[in-house]
Amino acid sequence: MTLRRIERILLFVGLTLVAAWTATMFYRSVASKAAIRQFEAESRKTSPVGASTSFDSDLGSEVNFSLWSVKRVSAYKQSLLEKKDAPLAILRVPKINLEVPVFNDTDDLTLDRGVGRIVGTAEIGQPGNLAIAGHRDGFFRGLQNIAVGDIIEIEGPTHSDRYTVSEIRIVAPEDTYVLNSTPTRTLTLVTCFPFYFVGHAPKRYIVKASFQDARGSDSSADEDSVFADNNTKNNKENRK
Repeated sequence: MTLRRIERILLFVGLTLVAAWTATMFYRSVASKAAIRQFEAESRKTSPVGASTSFDSDLGSEVNFSLWSVKRVSAYKQSLLEKKDAPLAILRVPKINLEVPVFNDTDDLTLDRGVGRIVGTAEIGQPGNLAIAGHRDGFFRGLQNIAVGDIIEIEGPTHSDRYTVSEIRIVAPEDTYVLNSTPTRTLTLVTCFPFYFVGHAPKRYIVKASFQDARGSDSSADEDSVFADNNTKNNKENRK
């Protein structure tokens, strides 16, 4: 009788412990989900609308941070408070939905704010090799999806230039020959590579583009060099 009673007691204790453990796990799961829901609700109340984007007054549109690193988003937002000079131009790559202000020089604040013309290379709208640098975890991360034949536009205050991507290459940091002057108008985009490398990226990602045409107030521009958008094409066809 004593042995049977002990067995019953042990069984009861065991069942009680299992029930207690099950209840604890259930409560923890429910409490965890409730905490997550509360956090998400509070985040929606305290975060501004469209927290994954930010309005850029120089672009006149939203900047999409979906590909950006958290560090780069923070640096960009801080740069909006510190860098007040107007950009030289706006760089656009329709294929990858890239739109970014171009400033002069490549100091840290400039590259946090947008992209920068590499000093010593051609001026915007002038003959030679115009080189522009940007961060791989910010505005220029989308360059990973660019391809030969894609269009790149540089819109300045008085005119716009259009380039066609002719080459994409990966080089070492010391391969500065990609910045050398060229006899024809050329655009060179530079960023670090690999795009998602942790730490200082060991390579450079280079996009070369050849000048295609221009439009604007330049009186020396030939009518046939006008920026070839659909409306312009239609107008030309109507004049034929």
